[in-house]
Amino acid sequence: MTLSIRDAVPDDAATIVRFITELAIYERAKHEMKADESMIRSTLFGDCPHAHALIALQDDQPVGLAVYFFNYSTWLGHRGLYVEDVFVTSSARGQGAGLALMKALARIAVDNHCPRFDWQVLDWNQPAIDFYDAIGAEARREWLSYRLEGEALRQFAGSGATHHD
Repeated sequence: MTLSIRDAVPDDAATIVRFITELAIYERAKHEMKADESMIRSTLFGDCPHAHALIALQDDQPVGLAVYFFNYSTWLGHRGLYVEDVFVTSSARGQGAGLALMKALARIAVDNHCPRFDWQVLDWNQPAIDFYDAIGAEARREWLSYRLEGEALRQFAGSGATHHD
């Protein structure tokens, strides 16, 4: 068995959507998924990509995905790396693809002088939590995630003070 990690390319768009769909199903959130191939092509591979992706290959067959982007830490005064998603197909779990993806992400962070990289995990996803604990990651339990989306976002954006350039 040969395991490798490579940067995703535009021809991977269908595979990326398939993996995102599998992840959404696993995370019990398929109804929230809106991404399609054209969105993936434009946002990951367009003129100004919003994020980047890695593909894990086992014997030259795609078995995993990591999507990441660079964020910014005001406390550190430096950019960091944020992992949006890490996914390995059920048939390839436990064979090193997840570890290889996380190590590749760590190398990208180090190569880009990022002092840290962050991600989130659902509180019920014990296999992922155990994996992250095993690689030495620190759970940040004192932080809560917040989100504005959909109509609540539009209503909030339309109220009160406005921003002018």
